[in-house]
Amino acid sequence: MPILDHLWIIPLLPLLGSAINGLLGGKWPNKIVNGVALGATGLSFAFAIEAVREFLALPADKMPFAPQHYFDWIVAGSFRAGFDLQIDQLTVVMLLVVTGVGFLIHIYSTGYMAHESGYHRFFSYLNLFMFFMLILVMAANYVLLFVGWEGVGLCSYLLIGFYFLKKSAADAGKKAFIVNRIGDFGFMLGMFLLFRTFGTLDFTAVFAKAAPMQSDALGQFGTFTVACLLLFMGATGKSAQLPLYVWLPDAMEGPTPVSALIHAATMVTAGVYVVARSHVLFTHAPTAMLVVAVVGCATAIFAATIGLVQTDIKKVLAYSTVSQLGYMFLACGVGAFSAGIFHLMTHAFFKALLFLAAGSVIHAMGGEQDMRHMGGLSKKIKWTYITMLTATLAIAGAPLFAGFFSKDAILLAAFQSENGGPNTGHILYAIGLPTALLTSFYMFRLIFLTFFGKPRYDEHHVHVHESPWSMLGPLVILAVLSIFGGWLALPAFWGGPDYFANFLGPVFGSAESAATEAAVHSLELPLAGVAVFTALVGFGVALWLYIRQPGKPEALAKSMRGVYNTLLNKYYVDELYAALIIKPLMWISTSVLWKGVDVAGIDGTVNGIASGAKSIGDTVRHVQSGNTRSYAVWVVIGALVVIAVIFFWPAAPVVGMVR
Repeated sequence: MPILDHLWIIPLLPLLGSAINGLLGGKWPNKIVNGVALGATGLSFAFAIEAVREFLALPADKMPFAPQHYFDWIVAGSFRAGFDLQIDQLTVVMLLVVTGVGFLIHIYSTGYMAHESGYHRFFSYLNLFMFFMLILVMAANYVLLFVGWEGVGLCSYLLIGFYFLKKSAADAGKKAFIVNRIGDFGFMLGMFLLFRTFGTLDFTAVFAKAAPMQSDALGQFGTFTVACLLLFMGATGKSAQLPLYVWLPDAMEGPTPVSALIHAATMVTAGVYVVARSHVLFTHAPTAMLVVAVVGCATAIFAATIGLVQTDIKKVLAYSTVSQLGYMFLACGVGAFSAGIFHLMTHAFFKALLFLAAGSVIHAMGGEQDMRHMGGLSKKIKWTYITMLTATLAIAGAPLFAGFFSKDAILLAAFQSENGGPNTGHILYAIGLPTALLTSFYMFRLIFLTFFGKPRYDEHHVHVHESPWSMLGPLVILAVLSIFGGWLALPAFWGGPDYFANFLGPVFGSAESAATEAAVHSLELPLAGVAVFTALVGFGVALWLYIRQPGKPEALAKSMRGVYNTLLNKYYVDELYAALIIKPLMWISTSVLWKGVDVAGIDGTVNGIASGAKSIGDTVRHVQSGNTRSYAVWVVIGALVVIAVIFFWPAAPVVGMVR
C-alpha cells in the first residue's frame, strides 16, 4: 500500500494514541501508557520515512506531487475547503523534524515524567500535539493549516498548564493562549483577504494565481502587502516575535519535555514555516519582507540581551529560543528561505538537546533550576555534560557543528540584502553579528555556572545522579545530529553544491535571492571567519568572568545596577503591558462592562421591572378588602367610566357601530 496515497495515516496514528490514553490510560500502568504513546509516534515516524522514500523515488514526470484530496470538509457557495494533504520538499523537512524529534522527546518523557501524577494525561496531550502539528505541516490549504495552527495552540495551553494546581503554571498557560489569540486574529483576517482576492485558499491555486501578478512597490500597502503583514501577525504570536514574544519565557512552567518539543523544536517554528510556505506572496510584498527581516533581527538581539543575566537554566534557553527564531525570520525576510528552514532544522536538533539536557540537570539536582545553586556537575553527570556542551558549541556557531553552517548562511544573506536600500543588508548584518556574540556568551555562561567551579549546593542533601538511559539515549542521538546535521551545507562552504538549498529548490525556485547565489563563494569564507571570531570573543568573556574571575560578575552587576536590573526584569515589558493594556482592560471589564452595563444596565432594568411589578401588585392587592359595599362602589365607578368612554370619546367608533 503506497503511503503517498494514504498520507492521512501519518497524523491519524498520534490522534488514536491520544484518544486511547486519554480515555483508558487512567486505569493502566505506565508501561501500557508508554506502549500506546511511543507506538503511535514511532509508527507515525516510520510511515513518514516511508512516505519520504516514496516521494524521493518518484519519476520527474510525476513531480510536483499533487495534493491528495480525501473529502470535502467545508462547502458553502463558491467556497470549498477539503481535507487535502500534500508532500513536497518543504513538507519532507518539517515532517521528519516533527516526527523524528517528537519521537525522541516521547522516549525521554517516559523517564522524566515517570513519577508524576497525571501520567496518561500528559502523553495524551503530547500525542494530540503531534497530530495537530502534522496537520499543520501537511495541509494543502490555509483552512486546514489553521486547524493545526489552532490545535497546537490548544495543546500548548494544556501542556504549559499541566501542573494546573500551581498558580504560576495555570497563569502561564492562560497567557500563552491569550497572546496567541491576538496573533491568530490577524492570521484569520489574512486568510479572509486571500479568499476575497483569489477566490480560494488552496495553496496550489493561490500561488499559481499570485505568481504572474504585479508585485507591490516598496512602501505600497497593496493587497499582497496587507495580506502578508496579517499572516506575519499570526506568525509573531506563534513564533514569539516582538511584540508578542512574552508568552514563551513563562511557558517554561510546563514540564521540560514540553519545552523541548513545543517551545524549541516544533510549534514555535510554525510561524517560520507559514512565511516560507507563503513565499510566493511575500516576494510580491517587499514592504512585508522588510518588516519580517527587521522584526526578526530586532527580536534576535533583544532576547539575547535578556538572556545574558537570567539565572533560571530554562529561562536562559527560552530567551535563546526567541532569539534564534528571530534569526530564522531574518533569513526569510531577506529572501533566503532555504537558509531559514535550514536553521529551523538545525535549531530543532541543538535546542531540543539543550532543553532535554537541562531537564537532565534538573533531574540530577532534585528539581533545582537556579544556576547559582549548581556548579561542579561535569564530573558527576558526564553524559549530560558532554551532550549539553555539544549543543552549546552548535548554537554558538563553532566550526563544523550544525549551527555554524545555518547561521553562516543567514548572516551572509543578510549582508547582501538590498531590499529597503543598498545599506539595509549591512545594517541587518551589523545587528545579527553581535547577537551571535551574545549567544556564545550566555550559553557558555550557562555551561560554566552549571558544570564548573565549586559546588554551590548542599552536597549532604542533594544527591546528584545521572539520568536513566531512557533520558540519556535521546540526548546522545540529538548530540550526533547537532554535530552532523549541518554537513548538508558543507560542500557549499568550499565552493561545491549546497545540497539542502538544492533539495528545496523546487519549492522556492526563483524566490531565493539571486544576489546571494552570485557572490556566495567570494564572501562566505571571510564572513564566516568574522562570525567565528565573534563567537570566540563571547566564549572568552564568559571564561574570564565565570572561571578566571568568578567574583567579577557580581561586581559588574553592582556597578551597572541600572542596566543589570533592566535586563534582569526583561526591560519591564510585562509591567508595561500590565499598565497600558491589562489594567485598562480590567478596569473597563469591571467598572464599565460588569458594574455599568451588566449590573446597572441589564440587571438594573430587569430588577427595576420586577420591583415595579411588585409595587403595583402590592398597591392593587389592598383593593381586595373583602367588604361587599366597597366592591359595589367599585362596580358603579367602573360602570360610570365605561359609559363616559362610550359617550364622550371621539365619535368615529360610535358611528362605525351604528352603520
